[in-house]
Amino acid sequence: MSSASASKLLMSLLAISSVGAAAADPEPAGAMSSSVETLQKKVDTMSQQLEELKAQLKQLQQQNGAPAMPLPAAGQPAGATEPAQAKVPEPAQAKAEPTPSEERPPPDMSRWEKLSIWGYGEVYYMHPTQDSSQTQADLARAVFGIGYQFNANTRFNSEFEVEHAVASADDVGEFEVEQFYVDHNLNNWASFQAGLFLIPTGLLNEHHEPTNFYGVQRNFVETLIIPTTWREGGLAFKAVSQNGFTGTVGITTGLNLSKWEFNPAEPLYNNAFELEINDVAPMQATHQELSVADAQHLSGFASLNYTGVLGLLVGGSIFTGKAVPALNNIADNEHSTLWEVHARWTPARFDLSALYARGYITNTAEANLQFIGASNPLPASFYGYYLQAAYRLWDHGEMHLSPFVRWERYNMASSYQGVNWQVPPAGFPEPFDTVTTVGLNYYLTPQVVFKVDYQHFLVNSTFTRVDLGMGLAF
Repeated sequence: MSSASASKLLMSLLAISSVGAAAADPEPAGAMSSSVETLQKKVDTMSQQLEELKAQLKQLQQQNGAPAMPLPAAGQPAGATEPAQAKVPEPAQAKAEPTPSEERPPPDMSRWEKLSIWGYGEVYYMHPTQDSSQTQADLARAVFGIGYQFNANTRFNSEFEVEHAVASADDVGEFEVEQFYVDHNLNNWASFQAGLFLIPTGLLNEHHEPTNFYGVQRNFVETLIIPTTWREGGLAFKAVSQNGFTGTVGITTGLNLSKWEFNPAEPLYNNAFELEINDVAPMQATHQELSVADAQHLSGFASLNYTGVLGLLVGGSIFTGKAVPALNNIADNEHSTLWEVHARWTPARFDLSALYARGYITNTAEANLQFIGASNPLPASFYGYYLQAAYRLWDHGEMHLSPFVRWERYNMASSYQGVNWQVPPAGFPEPFDTVTTVGLNYYLTPQVVFKVDYQHFLVNSTFTRVDLGMGLAF
C-alpha cells in the first residue's frame, strides 16, 4: 500500500483522537446523567476504532518496508513466479513488459535473492492428412532463462534455447542464445536495453511462449513475414506514459542478404513446415541474431502501443535500414524495411486479434540477374495478414478451455526485380498460401497447455495436417 494511504489513516487517527478528547471533556453543569452515559458509549466506540486504525497503520508500515519482487525478464513467460510479469485476461499476449516505474529489489538482497530462473518449451505431433508417412513428433524447443539484479535500477536477462532435442553436426537441432542484454532504468518512465534482445514487433515476437498463443505452432504471418523469434544486437530506449502509451526506439544490426540461398540444396518440403520453409522466408533467412554479425550497416526500429482502454491493445512498428549486399561484386545499395500494425481486443470471454505486415528489399535486380534460372530468387516485397477469434468456453479453478479459429494469408515473394519468376521448380512449394486453422487450447494451469488443431492449406494442399501439442512456461 502507498504512503498516501498511510497519510489518510494517520489523519483518521488524529480526527478520532481529537473527537475522543472533546468527548472526554466534562459536560456543562446541569446536564442530564443519561447524556453522560451516551457520551461515554461514544468514547468507548471511538477508542475501539482508534485501536483498529493503529493496527492498520502498523501493517502499512511493515508492507512498505518489505522487499519488492525482482524485475521481470523481457522474454519470461506469463505466470512465472520469479521474475513475475503482468498478465492479461487471455493467452496470445499473456504477458506485458515491465514498466520502468515498477519497484525493483533493494540493493541489500543476497546474491541468491538477486538471481532468477525461468523457462518454456513445447512438443509437437504433426500428422499430414494426405501423406501419413510424413508424420513426425518433435521436442521443438526447450528454453531456459537466467536473470540477475545488480541493483535497484540495473538488471541482466538472458535466454538459451535448444531446438529439436539434439544439437550436433549430424542433427537438425540447434543451440542458440535467444537473449542476452542489460536493462537499466533511467528514471520512473524511461529505460534502455543493450545487448541481444527481441525486436518489439507484432503480437508474438516478445510474447512467443507456447502459453501465450493459440494453436500448436505460431501463426505463419508472425513466422514467415515477421521472423520469430526475431532478435538483433544493439541499443534500445523505452518510454511509458501514464495515459497508456508505450514507445520504443533503437538501433541494431540489420539484414545480411549474403546469407540468401539462390539455389537451396535439396529443398524437401514436408509437414515439418517450420524447418524447411525458412529457406525462402526473406527476413527469417537473413536476420543475423548477433552471430558474428556484419555490422557495417545498422538498422533502426520504432514501435508504439496503446493500452489505455481496458481490454484493448493497438499498435504498430517499423524496422528499416541498409542491408549487407547479397553479393560482394554488386552495388552496396540494398535496403530492407518491414512495417506492421496490430490490434487485440478481449471483451468478456472473447479474444479477438488482427495483424497486417509488409516488407520490402530494394535494388535486388542486380543480384538476381547473376542467378538467371535460380530456384529461389531474392524477392523485392512480401506481406501477410491474419484474423483470429477465440472464446473462453469453460473454466474450473485454474483450468480453462478455449476454442479458436484463425484465417491467414502470406506471400513471401509478392514481387521480384530482375527476373520473371512465376512457377517454382519441382520440389518447391508456392511461396504464398491461405491457411485456415481451427483448434482448442486446454490449460491445465496458466503455465501448462495442451493443444490440438487442424490446418488447411488452400494452395500447398499437401501441407494440410492435424497437430497435437503440449507447452509449458515457468
